Amino acid sequence: MASSSTSVSGTSAPFGRNVVAMVTPFTPAGDLDLAAAQRLATYLVDAGCDGLVVSGTTGESPTTSDAEKEKLLRAVLEAVGDRATVLAGTGTNDTRHAIELSRQAEKAGAHGLLVVTPYYNKPPQAGLLAHFRAVADAVGVPIMLYDIPGRTGVPIATETLIRLAEHERIVAVKDAKNDIAAATEVLVRTDLAYYSGADEWNLALLAVGAVGIVSVVGHVAAREYAAMIDAVDKGDLPTARAIERKLIPAYQAIMTRTQGAIMAKAALELLGVLPTRAVRPPLVPATEEQVRQLRKDLQEVGLIS
Repeated sequence: MASSSTSVSGTSAPFGRNVVAMVTPFTPAGDLDLAAAQRLATYLVDAGCDGLVVSGTTGESPTTSDAEKEKLLRAVLEAVGDRATVLAGTGTNDTRHAIELSRQAEKAGAHGLLVVTPYYNKPPQAGLLAHFRAVADAVGVPIMLYDIPGRTGVPIATETLIRLAEHERIVAVKDAKNDIAAATEVLVRTDLAYYSGADEWNLALLAVGAVGIVSVVGHVAAREYAAMIDAVDKGDLPTARAIERKLIPAYQAIMTRTQGAIMAKAALELLGVLPTRAVRPPLVPATEEQVRQLRKDLQEVGLIS
């Protein structure tokens, strides 16, 4: 495992700084492609990532089995576990199932866990407290909470995050709530390490004290994001802004025209990193028209020839 790093503000970055929410490669027939997953993980770390999330939503976790999640985690750990922090997405909307997945991931060697807010059943804040604490009590590895109300239907309230920060294994937040004021208050009142969980907010959250990012666009722009983080650390906001603005077409191409995993896989196929852009239903692969536009956008910013 890569050692925990530290941001320029002195805040610990327990899961690295430049983290990618990794897609899960499938064969054209829809089977898990572990060899491709290992090649992808190696490619991303070589490109400047120091952390990976496997079996997050971008990894199509809703359509992979528990056994596949374990196999994928073990494969990625074997490939890059000595060079990068590897987190396993283990959150579900069933506390017992989340505990089972978390224990499975810990046993497999995960360096940490990404635990999303329970989705669809819309628990109250008291339920969120009980859920996250139960998962944290059940394992011995550090946890990153994932706050993304646009997908789950329920935000983790500021006061809930402050109370959860009291747990020794709850150490970080992947923030896709897009509320700078709320994030700043939690940063002031806790020691939680914040990670931007939405690419359009990466620079804004870094500027107010986030220690890193968990990115989808990082599949094609890991080097650029590493440079942006370094620029923020040095107080060079003009350079950081220039990098962010340069990447706008890449963000739009991957994150705004259809689901992010679909376009990230299409981009990786264009780059020759993945042999296929196959996804599992209910997702559908990028169309030829979408791929043509994607190529144009990535060429515009110099990410593909």
